[in-house]
Amino acid sequence: MLKNSDILDEKDKRLKLISKEVQFPLTKKDKDLINKMIEYLHDSQIEELAEKYNLRPGMGMAAIQLGVPKRYFVVVNEYDEGQFETYVIINPKIISNSMEQIYVEGGEGCLSVNRPVEGIVPRYARVTVEGYDIDGKKINVRAREELAIAFQHEIDHLNGILFTDKIDKKNPFKGQDEMRAI
Repeated sequence: MLKNSDILDEKDKRLKLISKEVQFPLTKKDKDLINKMIEYLHDSQIEELAEKYNLRPGMGMAAIQLGVPKRYFVVVNEYDEGQFETYVIINPKIISNSMEQIYVEGGEGCLSVNRPVEGIVPRYARVTVEGYDIDGKKINVRAREELAIAFQHEIDHLNGILFTDKIDKKNPFKGQDEMRAI
């Protein structure tokens, strides 16, 4: 089982690496890591399990956050109380996006950033992401709102970008009036 200490902290320079495309078939090591990521994200969103195992709540994780510079991420989205959808996207690319931009009203969070961060991160309200599933089959996933933000956040990780890099240092709430808060 993954622990909080397995997740790289924002000060770790490896988080700035651009992750490499993944070749198929996936290695057993990659498949095992993906399963551990799913387990952590799922359990971290269930209060009793998060407390029991001392997990920081999160809905997404990119391989690079565990020191593996490969282009894949996992998002476990609780769409209804106790109901989860799991997304594993390998070699993801955003192939379309809405014009409308949104931001997380309370501020974005990240398992690698263990501190509160003020400011807004502009994100597209809707995106379509193309990639591959764990078996190497091509997939397209359309996402809106929170899920779209999670996908964009994780793809940023694969490109060496933290959400804190996207906040305007001089004016952390810049552009707020042109975007919708969610």
